Amino acid sequence: MTRYGYTLMTEQSGPKQLVDYAVAAEKVGFDFEVSSDHYSPWLTSQGHAPYAWSVLGAVAHATERVDLMTYVTCPTLRYHPAVIAQKAATMQLLSDGRFILGLGAGENLNEHVIGEGWPPVAQRQDMLEEAIHIIRALHTGELVTMDGDYFRIDSARIWDLPDDGVPIGIAVSSAAGAERFGELGDHLITTDPTPEILAGWSGAEDSRTIGQIPICWGPDKDAAVEVAHDQFRWFAGGWAVNADLPTPHGFAGASQFVRPEDVADQIACGPDLDELAESIREYAGTGFTDVAIVQVGDANQQRFLDEVAAPLLEKLRG
Repeated sequence: MTRYGYTLMTEQSGPKQLVDYAVAAEKVGFDFEVSSDHYSPWLTSQGHAPYAWSVLGAVAHATERVDLMTYVTCPTLRYHPAVIAQKAATMQLLSDGRFILGLGAGENLNEHVIGEGWPPVAQRQDMLEEAIHIIRALHTGELVTMDGDYFRIDSARIWDLPDDGVPIGIAVSSAAGAERFGELGDHLITTDPTPEILAGWSGAEDSRTIGQIPICWGPDKDAAVEVAHDQFRWFAGGWAVNADLPTPHGFAGASQFVRPEDVADQIACGPDLDELAESIREYAGTGFTDVAIVQVGDANQQRFLDEVAAPLLEKLRG
């Protein structure tokens, strides 16, 4: 049976609100919760970008049942992989074994801020692979010294470490990526629901395949479309574009000709729960074991959780 998750969208809500939403999402029956990890929102109108790891630590303390996950963290530029290894181990302990470390090659939007430039995609993939090897080595609890092509580790050890380490999900956008990283990851992450990517995954048979889909519930369909257009029109560019633009201003320029009706063609909007459920069910039907739902916009977020999430989940599971 497909698991349904709730997305803690750090680009559209503040840190305290996100913790409150996480608690409400657990109570209403979501199976897991994922958090974006951004230094900037996609668009200025979203208006937020709190530190995801502090939020997740608070969420781990405030919840009891739901799995938690970064969706996703880049362990190559803004964060050194040794730091990611320590943070992930701590999160696994705080959550009593409910944490999955979701990793990806990152976006320029978040990684350029440290002033080290933005490597070409092939190099980013190589850096991600080396970073995963470092994280795996540190999660053994052994003393690690390593001099790689991109990272150096000098006598590093994770002192507070869960007995079984931390499962790793890896974000990919192609069948080639799925094949390359299958041997390194425990779970597959992708926002592109194509059978080719799922078929290309070379990981274990019990790997979770984790996707994400936005919806925009609202009591008025036209108003919901406007919210989705204002907050999520960057989504129309696809990941090949989204990975390389450096600023919210750049995303505003790249999406200036995206119309509300274009967004409505990609994102189910409005009050019709059957329509929302069908868009999610179609995504899940491509073979994902887990689907994280994004409720676009902060304004109706609490109302969505209070009034809509439970009947929507019932429809999906029914």
